[in-house]
Amino acid sequence: MLRRHLRRLYTISMSRILMERMFLLAKFKGKVLLIVNEASKCGLTSSNYTELSHLYEKYKTQGFKILALPCDQFGGQEPGSNPQIKEFACTRFKAEFPIFDKVDVNGPSTALVYQFLKSSAGGFLGDLKKWNFEKFLVDKNV
Repeated sequence: MLRRHLRRLYTISMSRILMERMFLLAKFKGKVLLIVNEASKCGLTSSNYTELSHLYEKYKTQGFKILALPCDQFGGQEPGSNPQIKEFACTRFKAEFPIFDKVDVNGPSTALVYQFLKSSAGGFLGDLKKWNFEKFLVDKNV
């Protein structure tokens, strides 16, 4: 039952920064996914981007994908435009993983992917995401 529910993740479409069309997350079916909300002006930025880039480089050939979703809801720490965010991540941290358009992770404008992830994950703190660089790990067998 839970596995069937989790498969709905792959019906969600999203837009990558600087891409003109939406695509389904089904593109990542059969991959281990690490979905993370990021911010370029956070005190956690340097360590997280460094670690994420290292993880991606190490495991990308084994079916591991990182999906970065910029979010400006926590202290206004992602103020840049989508092109500025992409340039920052790719230039400063050599990020090769997909970076998507800026989204909300909480509130009435929460992105569909985060609505789904939060309703599926549960957890001690409920479905309210508390800060930048919170991560969801999705099994490749979902």
